[in-house]
Amino acid sequence: MQAPPVKDGPRINDEIRVPRVLLIDQNGEKQGEMPTSAALEAAEEAGLDLVEIVPNANPPVCKILDYGKFKFQEQKKKNEARKRQKVVELKEIKLRPNIDKHDYDVKAKSMFRFFEEGDKVKVTLRFRGREMAHPELGMKLLQQVKADFDEVAKVEYEPRMEGRQMIMILAPR
Repeated sequence: MQAPPVKDGPRINDEIRVPRVLLIDQNGEKQGEMPTSAALEAAEEAGLDLVEIVPNANPPVCKILDYGKFKFQEQKKKNEARKRQKVVELKEIKLRPNIDKHDYDVKAKSMFRFFEEGDKVKVTLRFRGREMAHPELGMKLLQQVKADFDEVAKVEYEPRMEGRQMIMILAPR
């Protein structure tokens, strides 16, 4: 035997099965506690729906309003909140242990731009061949990166060797 489908959202009109409710009319005025049947009649008279606003109150709070308009307003609020939300991205900058001064400056410029946009930056330092014999050069470079970006970013993940690469993650302050 299958269970009835679970409805999301507030209960409306005949779905409200409690004996008494606290009613708020379409003008936002409190009408007081009354039987559910009387509240349904008042909603029908106004040509609107009886919507359960606070279901776990004692007694539940119901309001007389246009349910279609109410759903539309809720959807608009959700969309507006989603629009204002900033998704923090993780940008990656790849370096080599023997990077030249100008090349480093170019990478640093992009990192500053990423921090201004509010994104995190993952600095990956890749070692090739004999460079693996000198991880201290890579650590020195990452310490320089940390010092250069001290005022705009904080270190979220300290420099660490992972196989043939050294990784550090910086987040904007």
